[in-house]
Amino acid sequence: MTGYGRSSTQAGGDVANAGPGWSYTWEIKSVNSRHLDTKWRMPPSVRSLEQEWEGLVRTKASRGRVEIYLHLSIYRPDLLGVRLNRPLVRAMTEEVRALAENDGLDFLPDYNRFFNISSLWEEDSSGVDATMAESLSQGLSDALDDWNASRAKEGESLYADLTSRLATLKSLHGDISARVAELGPEKAKAIEERLTAFLAKHDLAPDENMLLQEVAVLSDKLDVSEELTRLKAHLNLMAELLEAGGECGKRLDFTLQECFREINTCGNKAQDPQVSHMAVDFKAELEKCREQVQNLE
Repeated sequence: MTGYGRSSTQAGGDVANAGPGWSYTWEIKSVNSRHLDTKWRMPPSVRSLEQEWEGLVRTKASRGRVEIYLHLSIYRPDLLGVRLNRPLVRAMTEEVRALAENDGLDFLPDYNRFFNISSLWEEDSSGVDATMAESLSQGLSDALDDWNASRAKEGESLYADLTSRLATLKSLHGDISARVAELGPEKAKAIEERLTAFLAKHDLAPDENMLLQEVAVLSDKLDVSEELTRLKAHLNLMAELLEAGGECGKRLDFTLQECFREINTCGNKAQDPQVSHMAVDFKAELEKCREQVQNLE
């Protein structure tokens, strides 16, 4: 389901620094998808926490293409995770000093030069500060709750729309059933008249038992009562799934597929223009339902 969530925090101050030690904003955006697919955008310094955060996301969502952004600013130097490789700096300095002495030159190292040598700067391997990591995890949880709240609002709108469309489908089902009930005697009479005309055309004496048997066989081929019964059961299941709530998107999608199958059979077997037209209207409404169900979790 589509949704948007956000949370912001400033925290981590210490005695030496009256201001916050860090500030961050989590942003979560999602669109519909058959599976849960998360895309993370975060600073490399906290990438080690991604697996833990992935587990947190999966406790609060099961479907959707979810983009998660972390905008993090760190104000305390000790939290930046930057470390100068001092042994390497000293080794380089001593080597150059020895070279200068060998050549009889004075040597005064320019430490500003080390700022431009990226290979001397390393990330602190001790990991993310525990307090900051806990704060970030709580912020993500808050953003996920806000995101789910926005999805819940969309879910209420989808529920209202699907309930209305389901009422339309049930009404169409009733109209088709009524027409099929009228159609039975009409089809049987038409078949009997055609068989009688065919026998008369070929100067054949009609056999009453044979005639009734053929009419019964052909009428059975045109009968769609079983399909309509199954279709009604599928519509009732859809209503139950909507009322039950929870994660019902996939089950609704499968049920709609079964509805398409049954209404297609009805329209083909009935061989009646009115039933065909109503079947087209039924399928059009089913397609609108399917579009909406694709957005449900």
